[in-house]
Amino acid sequence: MEQPAWHYDSGVPTPSATPAAARTLVIDLEGALLRSELLLEALFSSPGRMLARFGAGGRPGMAALTGILAQAELDYAHLPYDADVLNQALAARARGETIYLVAGRFAHHAAGIAAHLGFDGVVAPADLAAADRLPFDRASMERIETRGSSRASLKTWAQALRVYQYAKNTLVFVPAITAHQMNLATLGYALLAFLAFSACASGAYLMNDLLDLAADRQHPTKRHRALAAGRLPMSSALLAIPALWLLAVAASLCISPLFLGVLGGYLATTIAYSLALKRKMLVDVVTLAGLYTLRIIAGAVGVGVVLSEWLLIFSLFVFTSLALIKRFSELSMRESAGLADPSNRDYRITELHIIGAMAAASAMNAVTVFSLYVSSSAVTPLYSRPWMLWLLNPLLLYWFGRALMMAHRREMPDDPILYTFRDGASRATVAAMICIMLAAI
Repeated sequence: MEQPAWHYDSGVPTPSATPAAARTLVIDLEGALLRSELLLEALFSSPGRMLARFGAGGRPGMAALTGILAQAELDYAHLPYDADVLNQALAARARGETIYLVAGRFAHHAAGIAAHLGFDGVVAPADLAAADRLPFDRASMERIETRGSSRASLKTWAQALRVYQYAKNTLVFVPAITAHQMNLATLGYALLAFLAFSACASGAYLMNDLLDLAADRQHPTKRHRALAAGRLPMSSALLAIPALWLLAVAASLCISPLFLGVLGGYLATTIAYSLALKRKMLVDVVTLAGLYTLRIIAGAVGVGVVLSEWLLIFSLFVFTSLALIKRFSELSMRESAGLADPSNRDYRITELHIIGAMAAASAMNAVTVFSLYVSSSAVTPLYSRPWMLWLLNPLLLYWFGRALMMAHRREMPDDPILYTFRDGASRATVAAMICIMLAAI
């Protein structure tokens, strides 16, 4: 005969102890665990391949695009997960709780994320309303739900727009300065040109960061960028890009249609660089040098001065050298960190010595061109004491040499132009060059 599930103590019946039901932690994938949008993550995992599949599918519409994106290859190890939510999940796992993700779309990717993180599975939002469809006891469930959309801070936006890179756009002032045409009218047009290039460049930076998400997240420093880290929503970046470009167009139209054409050429080249040219060996260096030089050309067009051919060829050599130093610095940093060759650049770490030699050669060519300019008759109408310009040669040699040495020592983590603004010795050198030019006038 089966014994009742009771025991007796002092004649008072009490029920026997039963084990408590195991707790289950349920986490919303999008909005709680993932600091990003899964659909956009799938799209920008390989945008060219995704759009090619969409065009070849013959089934237009969002449903077809969603189906293609579901087949995208995501790097689950480097997605921007919320650290607080992950810590709660680890604590729950330590307590012996089961963990499930809640995902209403892209079930394949949700399952892959759950498997990567060691969770127990995935449930759909509709399953939570029906207890008989859940693989756990609903009464034991604790849920971390989607949080309200948090706005990115001004600091985050400033980092994403790379406001610190606006220093490069001061190149639009160079033609007016070298032509000695600094007055209120030219200063106003130069400021408008600076605004147009800054807005245009910020939109291009956002687009480039979206296209480079996968590579940036595996980079030792670029993984901290706002989009790569999930601190700025990808949807916000997609809205900001056309807004910034419209602002650039509006500022350009206040100058001249010709300036707008130059800015359009800059933007088209920047887009081509982001999509393809930056993956071509040395083509990327030439393109970067051309983009810097285009800022000077735009400055001349914007303020209405004739661009000196000496300034043009000098700029090309200078910026080619700086672009090569930038590549040298990036590769040397990877070598120091023990990383493999970059996946989004057609360079190898073993080519460091060649890149360094080419950077030095371009720098010396720039100094040679400047020396020929000082020796030419073109300098006489602009300077009353042109002999003083010879003092710039040793300063130029020092500046280029220091940049190369700092890159070789792995002490230049930034773009060489930005490094010049931050490095005390470089700032002093540039200040001395400006003083010499003023004294020569």
